[in-house]
Amino acid sequence: MAEEQEKNTLTVLQILPALESGGVERGTLEIARALVEQGHRAMVMSAGGRLVAALTGSGAEHFVWPIGRKSFRTLRLVGKLRRFMVEQNVDIVHARSRVPAWIAWLAWRGMNPATRPRFVTTVHGLYSVNRYSRIMTRGERVIAVSDTVRDYILREYPDTLPWRIQVIHRGVDGEAYPYGWKPDPSWQQDFLTQFPNAAGKLLLTLPGRITRLKGHEDFIELVARMKRRGLPVHGLIAGGASASKQRYLQKLYYRVRSMGLEADISLTGQRDDLKNILAISSLVLSLSTQPESFGRTTLEALRLGVPTAGYDHGGVGEILRVIYPAGLIPRNNLDAACQRLSRLLQSPEPVPEGDFFPLQAMLDQTLALYEQLMRTPPTRIPR
Repeated sequence: MAEEQEKNTLTVLQILPALESGGVERGTLEIARALVEQGHRAMVMSAGGRLVAALTGSGAEHFVWPIGRKSFRTLRLVGKLRRFMVEQNVDIVHARSRVPAWIAWLAWRGMNPATRPRFVTTVHGLYSVNRYSRIMTRGERVIAVSDTVRDYILREYPDTLPWRIQVIHRGVDGEAYPYGWKPDPSWQQDFLTQFPNAAGKLLLTLPGRITRLKGHEDFIELVARMKRRGLPVHGLIAGGASASKQRYLQKLYYRVRSMGLEADISLTGQRDDLKNILAISSLVLSLSTQPESFGRTTLEALRLGVPTAGYDHGGVGEILRVIYPAGLIPRNNLDAACQRLSRLLQSPEPVPEGDFFPLQAMLDQTLALYEQLMRTPPTRIPR
């Protein structure tokens, strides 16, 4: 019996650039935790970051490698990774980003096909279409995080065999994001002390890192238009800016000032309490100018029961069509978007309660994919 249990135990290595923040990183932690809970060995390789403590606290192992560094020197890790996978008896290597996927694939293809690990990739984004990005379609199994991503793969990389792609939607834990939940009054008071201009207003929140793709300029324009309509709104831009985005951040500050909106829009910076901010919002927005591959923050807000609106494209449109069609707003039409948002603020349509896109389904489907792959013969992947 012990021998059978040992044989059924998997050693899974997930690789990604770092463990700082973001949906990819959180999904990595969730899969690692689920593997440990099922008695498997969960390993993660990255450059590290603030989520490492949570990872190792769940019983997973972390290995600090600069495997996501965009440098030709990173190719030196190929042989080292090949030896590592042999020494650690890795059963599954799961690449979640392009540079780590290249290193893993180059290491993997030089191993004995009869004994090497199984190779899995997850396409987390709608990457630029080129040979560099094609690596994400080279897994023996390719996980697409939404139907939007599956369509992107088949359209842009038509030589990818459809049966190798499996759609596994990202998920949210209903216990962590319970419908109708609100933060305690002391947190709310502290928040309003930090951002006093938000007190007594309808809070319009745009979560997401500071980057041109997230639609911050559209957001500022929409707040200005709603102010002109006489709506008592306050805009919250909730997200941090990396060192490379500081210039763009200053541009946003200048735009807010030049439009006379300093009392009407607050930039919160990086926050560890985004769930609380979502929960006190009157309306949460997704205004990404490019389609999102999924839209996890949109789903989190909806699971809390907070009205949420977003441009009708990509994964965000996919989520809203399932849960909250009232929140679909047209791209490239700020007049129509302003009208829809104004109606949602003045007469909010209730968000339905339900276990939409549950986290457990994502975990179960991913572990089942690992286990099924171990039972099938190795797949020949084109070079």
